[in-house]
Amino acid sequence: MPTYDYRCETNDRVLEVNHRMSESLTSWGELCARTGTALGDTPADAPVHRLATGGNVISSRSLGSGNAPACSTGACCPGGMCGLN
Repeated sequence: MPTYDYRCETNDRVLEVNHRMSESLTSWGELCARTGTALGDTPADAPVHRLATGGNVISSRSLGSGNAPACSTGACCPGGMCGLN
């Protein structure tokens, strides 16, 4: 399921939530219920807007074997600073 970031206009907080692409959350109360976050001092009906982050989709197929490929440049620092080894 895609991951989206939503920003609350009232408290300027950004929360990450997973939901179907066809869904859209519109209030702080909806967002908090989905993420298990306390409402705090922000009213439940405060508007939220989905940020243009592209939506990250992670599935068992996209995870593959879980092993990173070898560094194609061979120029990695010891310890794999490029994150590929």
